[in-house]
Amino acid sequence: MKIETLAAALVLISMLGSPGTATAQDKKLTHSQLPAAVRRAADEQSKGATVHGYTTEKDEGQTVYEVEMTVHGRSRDVTIDSTGTVLEVEEEVVFDSLPEAVRTGLRQAAGSGAITKVESLTKLGRLVAYEAQVHLGAKRSEVQVGPDGKPLPYPQ
Repeated sequence: MKIETLAAALVLISMLGSPGTATAQDKKLTHSQLPAAVRRAADEQSKGATVHGYTTEKDEGQTVYEVEMTVHGRSRDVTIDSTGTVLEVEEEVVFDSLPEAVRTGLRQAAGSGAITKVESLTKLGRLVAYEAQVHLGAKRSEVQVGPDGKPLPYPQ
């Protein structure tokens, strides 16, 4: 009985994939495969950056495109809709550059975990949150606070 349960759990885990990997919906694209409006927005957003790749996926029934890049040694991911509108930007930020209230809020949310990376989260041109990756032993998680450093009522 235990072996069958373990086998079923392993099958389920392999079907779900690991966090941070592309889902079955994600599709890698080349620059030339992007729709013209998306290509223009991607080119504008990636000026001075090293582009690592392009993907497309369905998000709540809408086709969106993501550009993964590095700017000045920090990660930056930009999500663009099919009309070329920039929907979201996740940009790595230096922890010490954040306002004190944000640093305090992230530390409180992380508890005894170590904050390893922080990103600003901007939606439709408006800063909505800061997100930190937290490591506690082998456990990995993310915490978010608002631009004022206060806990958010729901994830952004």
